[in-house]
Amino acid sequence: MRLLCFQARHFGWKSFQKTLADAADVTVVDEMHDCIVVFAHAETQDEPAEERARVFRHTLKHVKWLANKRDYQHIVLHSFTHLGGENASPQFAQAFLEELTERLGATGYIVKSTPFGYMCEWQLDVHGESLAKVYKRI
Repeated sequence: MRLLCFQARHFGWKSFQKTLADAADVTVVDEMHDCIVVFAHAETQDEPAEERARVFRHTLKHVKWLANKRDYQHIVLHSFTHLGGENASPQFAQAFLEELTERLGATGYIVKSTPFGYMCEWQLDVHGESLAKVYKRI
């Protein structure tokens, strides 16, 4: 798993182009303020059950840690397969992000996701300090 995370004043997104043929046909325009934006790249090595459990636990911990640094309760998850490595299957990545959404929501975070299987347009306003831009390989 590779994560590129931002502490953002504002993140806006709009569905642009479908990248997976079986993705639902949707048009999404949404935004969130004072949030953690997580670009997540699931890799083939994350798919075995024992590795998935470890990766999930560390991903959850990392996102919460970064959100708590600025006392943010809002999180946006975006599947982003451009951080290097070999891509996990779309089914694995989508299920992983859906479970991450559920777990974060169960602990009080407000979580949104960009549409899975789409490229999106973005508006991203990130804080300046180095902790506002964190790359993590799990």
